[in-house]
Amino acid sequence: MNDRAGRRRARRIAIGTTVVLALAGMNGPWLYRFGTEKYHQYKINKPEYKAENGRWEIVEFPEEYRQNTIHAALLHTGKVLLVAGSGNNKDNFDAKKYDTRIWDPVKKTIKKVPTPSDLFCTGHTQLANGNLLIAGGTKRYEKLKGDVTKAGGLMVVHNENPDKPITLPAGTRFVGKDNGKTFVSKDPVLVPRAKKNFDKATGEFLGNTPGYGRTYVEAQKEGAKYETGTQDNYTVQGLSGEDAQNTYGIAEKLALDKKDFQGIDDAFEFDPVAEKYIKVDPMKEARWYPTLTTLSDGKILSVSGLDDIGQLVPGKNEVYDPETKKWTYTDKVRQFPTYPALFLMQNSKVFYSGSNAGYGPADEGREPGIWDVETNKFDKIPGLSDPDMMETSGTVLLPPAQDEKYMVIGGGGVGESKLASEKTRIVDLKADEPRFVDGPSLDKGTRYPQYSILPDDNILVSGGSEDYRGRGESNILEARIYDTAENEFKRVADPLVGRNYHAGSILLPDGRVMFFGSDSLYGDKANTKPGTFEQRIEIYTPPYLYGETGQPDLTGGPKTVERGGSATFTSKDAGSIKNVRLIRPSASTHVTDIDQRSIALDFEADGDKLKVTVPGSRNLVQAGWYMLFATNADGTPSKAQWVQVP
Repeated sequence: MNDRAGRRRARRIAIGTTVVLALAGMNGPWLYRFGTEKYHQYKINKPEYKAENGRWEIVEFPEEYRQNTIHAALLHTGKVLLVAGSGNNKDNFDAKKYDTRIWDPVKKTIKKVPTPSDLFCTGHTQLANGNLLIAGGTKRYEKLKGDVTKAGGLMVVHNENPDKPITLPAGTRFVGKDNGKTFVSKDPVLVPRAKKNFDKATGEFLGNTPGYGRTYVEAQKEGAKYETGTQDNYTVQGLSGEDAQNTYGIAEKLALDKKDFQGIDDAFEFDPVAEKYIKVDPMKEARWYPTLTTLSDGKILSVSGLDDIGQLVPGKNEVYDPETKKWTYTDKVRQFPTYPALFLMQNSKVFYSGSNAGYGPADEGREPGIWDVETNKFDKIPGLSDPDMMETSGTVLLPPAQDEKYMVIGGGGVGESKLASEKTRIVDLKADEPRFVDGPSLDKGTRYPQYSILPDDNILVSGGSEDYRGRGESNILEARIYDTAENEFKRVADPLVGRNYHAGSILLPDGRVMFFGSDSLYGDKANTKPGTFEQRIEIYTPPYLYGETGQPDLTGGPKTVERGGSATFTSKDAGSIKNVRLIRPSASTHVTDIDQRSIALDFEADGDKLKVTVPGSRNLVQAGWYMLFATNADGTPSKAQWVQVP
């Protein structure tokens, strides 16, 4: 090397060193973060860390299969049904673009499924035959006050003719008798005939009670001058003769106020084998945000929701008969907020924890209690801490289900409140006088917690946000496992993705837990940028799957086990099994997953045979498909065997 070349090389080295030193001075924190992140990745991937804390991984679908997943359910095929409907996206709604996916977490395949209606904000539950009942959804997106250009609201149409009903088509015009303003119906309405009333003792005719129907109407023209301030009677244009005399409308204030979402009455069964929706009879009421709960007789109770004009269904509950595929009203009326957490108890009554997802009066139907659906008697349960922060809380039936203890997790104030609770509350429904007591607290006030029962009898609690829909970047990147035996939380590995509204979790047959969704209102701390929907799936592998012994072997056995009956499975690890559980697969949405429950089974080990016995109570072991897990003394579960209890 000559001197000139050597001087050039020395100069380049000096310049390069200066640049590096300058970058280090300018970007010291970045370099520190880079080093810290590398060390963090090294630490969380060490075997001993995973065995203590578990591990998270992100699953990102190919772009053509991504969607805004609102609902998820585990099917007895081992696949996961992911339902978006319009996905809280009005452009999708206007274009009638409704999405569903079937995801196989083992084979890692994804399939698009034709979706017949907007099943955004529907209700769902597992049926005895393995189908998923899905009912309700979206008829209209909400309009905020500033976006409403035509005055509108509810028109109650009366029919005083006792001899025949009348149907008014969409587009019917109603003209106010006093205000002279014209409003147009958005949908057809069937108005039943009037009811004739007679004195029971004398038979004397007492007069008619008009039949009535409801329809949503809007002013013919835009502007505030077409609002009304008071109740008025309305004549129905296009009618003549007796119809014109007997049919009229009555409406309260018709205004430019915010218009809430409207529900649909559509109902379907999703067939996991055919992987398609099967239409069944519609519900009696349109419902948006309803809860579906299996009753003692196997029929499905449908409760709450916003109706076809955007009002809370006024306590008119109904049941679905899986045999006839038809709906009937219950005899009594009881009102709850939307997506109420309702669980079948072992005495055939229904427990309402107070958890709900939102809409409804702040002072009605929110107190927890035990509901006898037959008599409509409701016994309130005292002791609930933070009782005004039950909205967006989660409720889980603690394992084993035989103990009938429930935990309520977190929650927030009504509506868009900034209040959030760090409380957990536990109630023992087998106590002589059930009463809530506080369980261990979370670190932070938590709305929208995700929670899943694990095969080792513990509960995974993760995510949520400290504020409404993650405002102010308030997502909580923390996860804990609740030890049911010790009544305490243990912090485990932190999730990689923040999750709040429209998020949920599902226990998979291999013992892992999948997480979906999240619908942040804003995308920055200052709340100035709109949020984006989280389309990535995340999988948590619990610590028990990193144990030295590995998962116990479990094979063979029948696909059907009678309630009260026994079945024998093969396992070379039979002698090490500590417990056997039947876990009902999840159907999760809006912090509501009332399907999941873990039932303890009696068992006997003999060589490589494991004989298990299913409890005889129909209310404890509801008909349907279950995952059967065998867990060893180290707390490591087998992969599940699917069994059906008829």
